[in-house]
Amino acid sequence: MYVKRDKEGRIEAVSREPTPDIGEAIDDNDPELSAFLRGGDPDGLAALHASDLEVVRVLEDLIEVLIEKGVIQFTELPEPAQKKLLQRKRLRRSSDLTLFDDDEGLI
Repeated sequence: MYVKRDKEGRIEAVSREPTPDIGEAIDDNDPELSAFLRGGDPDGLAALHASDLEVVRVLEDLIEVLIEKGVIQFTELPEPAQKKLLQRKRLRRSSDLTLFDDDEGLI
């Protein structure tokens, strides 16, 4: 793919073939190109992705609380969900990732 950029360096046009105005080659899998084609903002997409990761962490903790309180049972979850949660729990333990700091409460 080939792109044309505006004065700020953002993609403003795309072509499959180089033209006199559109000559900068760019990888087909470039995140900036993907965002442009979807009509999105690459910085906004990165922020959304980071937020998704944070929400996953919150959901894991929420599920753990619901299980501890007896609201749901772990075995009631679909087997693929059980496997993923167990794998994440092992990874978090091995990385010693916690949401609480002993001295200051919530991080």
